[in-house]
Amino acid sequence: MTETFSGNKGLRLEEPLIFEMDTPGSTGVDVADPATDELRLGGLERKTAIGLPGLSEPQVIRHYTRLSQKNYSIDAGFYPLGSCTMKYNPRLNERMARLPGFSDIHPFQPVSTVQGALELIDTLADWLKKLTGMPAVAMSPAAGAQGELCGMLAIRAALEARGDKRPVVLVPESAHGTNPATAAACGYKVEAIPGDARGRVDTKAFKERLGPDVAAVMLTNPNTCGLFETDIIELSKAIHEAGAFFYMDGANYNAIVGRVRIADLGADAMHINLHKTFSTPHGGGGPGAGPTVLSDALAPFAPLPYVVHDDQGYRLVETDLDAQAEGTQPFGRLKGFHGQFGVFVRALSYIMSMGADGLRQASGDAVLNANYLLETLKDTLTPSFEGPCMHEALFDDRFLKDTGVSTLDFAKAMIDEGYHPMTMYFPLVVHGALLMEPTETESKETLDVYVATLKDLARRARENGAEAFKAAPQLTPRRRLDETQAARKPVLRWRPEEPVPEAAE
Repeated sequence: MTETFSGNKGLRLEEPLIFEMDTPGSTGVDVADPATDELRLGGLERKTAIGLPGLSEPQVIRHYTRLSQKNYSIDAGFYPLGSCTMKYNPRLNERMARLPGFSDIHPFQPVSTVQGALELIDTLADWLKKLTGMPAVAMSPAAGAQGELCGMLAIRAALEARGDKRPVVLVPESAHGTNPATAAACGYKVEAIPGDARGRVDTKAFKERLGPDVAAVMLTNPNTCGLFETDIIELSKAIHEAGAFFYMDGANYNAIVGRVRIADLGADAMHINLHKTFSTPHGGGGPGAGPTVLSDALAPFAPLPYVVHDDQGYRLVETDLDAQAEGTQPFGRLKGFHGQFGVFVRALSYIMSMGADGLRQASGDAVLNANYLLETLKDTLTPSFEGPCMHEALFDDRFLKDTGVSTLDFAKAMIDEGYHPMTMYFPLVVHGALLMEPTETESKETLDVYVATLKDLARRARENGAEAFKAAPQLTPRRRLDETQAARKPVLRWRPEEPVPEAAE
């Protein structure tokens, strides 16, 4: 590769850390000296330099603009990240979230001044209840994992209310990865239920393990293999006959929204990732929201706060005393205030612009796209299970056998081709997993180019061996990292280099 004096390669600019760009004395502002020397900090004056770099305004703007151009995003290209539903997010939703009446309000405002915001929360809750067929929904959970926690805490509260303390939660191997962690965080002993050769729950093993010590089952449907649990009604009936509760993980709800009512499957609780199913830019830590729908048995235990609507308008139930007057027994409060309001706005904007028919079409198109990948790639890659699939296509690394190329090598080579890799090594029940979720927003033309690229990479792996793949990626600003050292000894904070001591005379 051609080397340059500057380190830049065309428009791919070499970007130092902002601290390395420090020019002492430089600043992007011109502030007049204060009119008085009197300090008003009550003895809290800084004793050392603040430690921020000195830069002009153009330096700051160019630095962050160049950094943004190194990001991969759904606005830049196809994002086949399995289990994450990285769909394109309509800009209409962003415009709605930025309306002053939504973006400028504060949770400490009097309820009388935020009637519109409370109506929005209530309207979104009504949509979620209608789509799932469930009678209640807790809106406050801030993310999918917290939505899981909400459902499991409601289950624990319901069991305690009937004096039935059960210690065990069953989690199928095909469930979402956070499920066992959530159950353990709630104080339960977690036991795994194996899958069968079809990539679904082993119904016989499942029924044999159910008993009076089982508090709940946390099952993901469609599961992390991208498959619908065909015995779901039979499983839920068995759970309830054993006196346990059925928590259904809603991480993959995008595959069935508008087509399957969760209540009809017998679920007692399910969180909904609004940011995935109903469109909010996410990844890299947020934003997100995880409202949790609840059955009649769990509805009284929904957490505070929640919105109620009566002749006086919309109001918030925020205390145990208020809840007692409403006839409920909330298990407590999950987070401060009332949920992720900006995500609520985006989700309701998406739902209302799509309508019930549009949501049904979106889930159908998501399943169609995934099956298109499964069908067009099945003779080149190796599908883990027989199709059809739901919203994601699952392959494994058998097609790389005897090439010396690993799943990770294959994914790194995709970066040089301009693609964010699919999810690798997950679900854990499949060796060398390659999990792809195209979502409904990708066109056939986009998928055709993606398929052709993967086929070419597979051909090169078979014909040319591992050397080029081990070196990938080669066209990025940085080469492949030592991922073991990056995990065990991460450098998370910049520090100036220590001066080299002068040699003693």
